[in-house]
Amino acid sequence: MAQPIYAITPGPVPAGATPETVGAKAYNLMRLAALGLSVPPGFVIATDLCAAWVQDPAGAMARLRTLVTPALRQLEAATGLGFGDERRPLLVAVRSGAASSMPGMLETVLNVGLCDRTLRGLLRLTGNPRLVWDSYRRLVAGYAETVLGRTAAPFDAVTRGALADQNVASERALDTGALRAIVHEYRKLIERDGGPGVPDDPMDQLIGAIEAVLRSWNSARAVEYRRMNRLDHLAGTAVTVQAMVFGNAGATSGSGVGFTRDPASGDHAIYVDFLPNAQGEDVVAGRHRVLDYGDARQLMPAVFGELQSLCPRLEAEFGDVQDFEFTVQDAKLYLLQTRRAKRSAWAALRIAVDLVAEQLTTPEQALAGLAGYDLAAIERLSVRAIDGQTPLASAVAANVGVAIGALAFDPESARAMAERGQPAILARPDIDTADLPGIAASVGVLTARGGRTSHGAVVARQLDKVCLVGCDALAIDAAGRGCRIGDARLRQGDVVSLDGNVGAIYRGAVTVVRERPVRELEIIAGWRAGAAKPARRSA
Repeated sequence: MAQPIYAITPGPVPAGATPETVGAKAYNLMRLAALGLSVPPGFVIATDLCAAWVQDPAGAMARLRTLVTPALRQLEAATGLGFGDERRPLLVAVRSGAASSMPGMLETVLNVGLCDRTLRGLLRLTGNPRLVWDSYRRLVAGYAETVLGRTAAPFDAVTRGALADQNVASERALDTGALRAIVHEYRKLIERDGGPGVPDDPMDQLIGAIEAVLRSWNSARAVEYRRMNRLDHLAGTAVTVQAMVFGNAGATSGSGVGFTRDPASGDHAIYVDFLPNAQGEDVVAGRHRVLDYGDARQLMPAVFGELQSLCPRLEAEFGDVQDFEFTVQDAKLYLLQTRRAKRSAWAALRIAVDLVAEQLTTPEQALAGLAGYDLAAIERLSVRAIDGQTPLASAVAANVGVAIGALAFDPESARAMAERGQPAILARPDIDTADLPGIAASVGVLTARGGRTSHGAVVARQLDKVCLVGCDALAIDAAGRGCRIGDARLRQGDVVSLDGNVGAIYRGAVTVVRERPVRELEIIAGWRAGAAKPARRSA
């Protein structure tokens, strides 16, 4: 095995660190740290361990504790905190990261290191009991589901009961007493069902979380994603362990996902989803209504002004549009990830032309980036208005275009429709990467909850599916194979149309207008012919 552990600290990228050895996520974090940007310190376990785990799980795990212990000591020195320390406890996030991005396909475990022994120390350290009990709630449920394989439904039921008792709509509105009670109820659930519980020893938690990340490499959704995207050559995932930063620390904290440009339309404008007083999984899971950049900047002007100023730096460093994740803790911005942004075909074409015009890349590099697209087939559909035809409801558009198809309320039904040659619209309460086969089989996706940057929406956009999220007027009765959209009641198989340009939902099929990217195609033809340089896009 090559070097097994690499540090993520300020300074130059460590020798030997490449996307293949440490995964693209950790490698890009190292590059951000080298730029002097605010990245939580940590370390990464090389992809070789995952390859070894696939061959011999017991053997790989037997040497893991020996590998991790000295790396933890270095992380403690960098943070001034102690992993498992009763007075100044260090909590960590455990994340995946293959050489090529696999958004939402692999596991993450947050708040690792929190237990009864370290809880009091974190209370003293932060002076924020709500933060501590919210983090403990997240750890117990997340660890039970991700590491121990428990189903989420019983934990969700406990949370729904607490929301009803306090008459609030979101976990973010629960007070400290309610969060403490939820933790106790979660632990009772685990004890009642038997089997192992969440370890009280922080090191046991960490080892379990790392193995869960390795195990997720062979999960059904990860295997299917690699098959669909021709990534079967990847050796495995690295495992990144970073000091926690807390987006759930209060009113001047939160978590978000951003793109340096619009990944649906290609517009040169920052594209952000942000959730105040939340951890990152709340945003990417697609189960919450989020703020866009304009609303978030009104909430925290300095932080989001700083975030916007980072966009050209990220594009200059990486030579392409970036998809980044960030956390704000007590009005301080931390970057947790950046990667090449998944984008629609329409956006890919516009972005390629603009990046060359801005001298961020060359025509040769832009053409290589477009190699996977059928340029002759790229078009954008829009709805031709007809007298008397009005939308049933509106939603947040996560990808441009128009999709017309029959409603399907689960991935299996969408796949069955597609196999019969019937275009399907997959309608879900929220979109999850476990729905990948259904997303791939559908022409469009509609959800009641979630944001444009959730993992499910990112995957839908990458597959060039029209995607509308956060439709408050959508209520799905999955058992009854029906739904309500506004005042209309529909059944599975009823035809609807999604307008991804403005976020409108119509009953029945609409008339569409087709637009071709003529200007961009002419510029690309000129590159190929070695003709004149492309002109800069006019304002």
